[in-house]
Amino acid sequence: MAIIVLFDIPGVTQAQYDAAIYRLTGGKGLHQPSDLPVPGLLSHTAGPTEDGWHVTDVWEARGAFIRFSEVLMPILEEVGIPTVPPRILEAHAVVTAPVPEG
Repeated sequence: MAIIVLFDIPGVTQAQYDAAIYRLTGGKGLHQPSDLPVPGLLSHTAGPTEDGWHVTDVWEARGAFIRFSEVLMPILEEVGIPTVPPRILEAHAVVTAPVPEG
C-alpha cells in the first residue's frame, strides 16, 4: 500500500535541502523518481515554510521508504539537517501526471 510521508523541519534552508539532493543523486538533481538511488518514490514536493522546510513524498510501500531512509539519514547529518520523525499516512488514492519538459 502506498504511503504519504510528511516532513516539517524547522531551521532548514534551501541551501541545505539542495546540498542533500546533490549528495543523494550524485550531482544529477532530483527531476524524476528514478534519480534517487532507491526505487519506489511516486512523488516528491518540497518548499520553504515560515520557519524551515517542508517535504511531502508518496512512496509505493513502507518498505521502499525505509530503504530510502537508510540512505538518506547519513546525508542529512552531513549537511546539518536535524532528524525529525516524519508523519506517515496510508494513501487512499494516488494520482500522478507526467512532469512537463523544461
